[in-house]
Amino acid sequence: MRSNVKEQFLVSSFFTFFLIHSSQIGISILSFQTDISKNAKQDAWLGVIISGLSIHLLIWLVYRTLDENHNDLISIHQFCFGNIIGNLLSILVLFYFLLEAFTVFRTYIEVIQVWIYPNLQTWKLALLLGFMIFYLISGGFRLLTGFTVWGVILPSFLLIFIYFPLKHANPLLLQPMFNHSVKEIFICSKTASLLYIGFEWIYMYYPFIKNPKSSLKFAHLANLVSTIIYTVIIIITFMYFNQETLEHMHSATLNMTKVVKMPFIERFEYIFIFIWLLEIIPPICLPIWACTRILKRMSNNFRPKISLVCFIIILIIGSCYIDDMKKLPVVSRSVSKIGFYFIYIYIPLLFLIKLFKSHVIKLLSKN
Repeated sequence: MRSNVKEQFLVSSFFTFFLIHSSQIGISILSFQTDISKNAKQDAWLGVIISGLSIHLLIWLVYRTLDENHNDLISIHQFCFGNIIGNLLSILVLFYFLLEAFTVFRTYIEVIQVWIYPNLQTWKLALLLGFMIFYLISGGFRLLTGFTVWGVILPSFLLIFIYFPLKHANPLLLQPMFNHSVKEIFICSKTASLLYIGFEWIYMYYPFIKNPKSSLKFAHLANLVSTIIYTVIIIITFMYFNQETLEHMHSATLNMTKVVKMPFIERFEYIFIFIWLLEIIPPICLPIWACTRILKRMSNNFRPKISLVCFIIILIIGSCYIDDMKKLPVVSRSVSKIGFYFIYIYIPLLFLIKLFKSHVIKLLSKN
């Protein structure tokens, strides 16, 4: 069952760059260094590069799985597994997308509470973010795409801050280089691969792209830029903090912003956190939009705005339930494991199953 989208709802293939890049650069950039450096220490930047390169292959597999007849995940599931099993798998993917959105949603609330407003209640922040998310998603995919453009352009100026810690960097902290085993680098790259999660949402917004096949180059470019940004930041982090300090640090990127000194700004990290909200919103909105799209594609009885309200209520209630800072890392690790298996096992498996079934159908049609 092919998904047909009217012309006025389509976006140019160029916007694929912003959709994928904004999905990958989100909440993780604030604190990814500590987890990644646990196994490979100062060589962990190698794992970031290796993971980024592997994602290029997965993006190619996603595009090869999508075509004119099966241009979203629902139609692919139904083609490969039939309506019943296919829809069941689509529901499981829906829960995975919702968990991804929830992790970013709740983690950003935690950042606000830890760094800026320690006494602010969780439900107030969750409700405020919920209204913002509802406005953006209910405006349609084109509005959401436009927001991702600004969500990439405006926060990108914040990356200039790396100049300040770079002035105090010590390249000797990167030594000794290449002194970790292949196994340690592999474990590091496995952890780093979770930084790039978010590109898989293209399974649902692929039909909304004009000339979608031509958008592949922009998808690869987005992943390349994400890889470069993560690599540069983690190398500067390793030159600024020693491994012993980094091991006990929660948000290395935010801690580096403390060194930024300007005559008219006293606490630059506050500005960084609030402006970075523009980068946080797309990784929340895109998977929730994908969830509403999955329900709509499975049955016209599910009205997108009704399901959108339900999903936002789930995010708010879930955020209030996980009010203990010890529970959130458990949820994040669980979502990370699911994400790893989804992108590295399910995506290639789905590609092979569709390729095999398409080949069998062609052989039968010839006979």
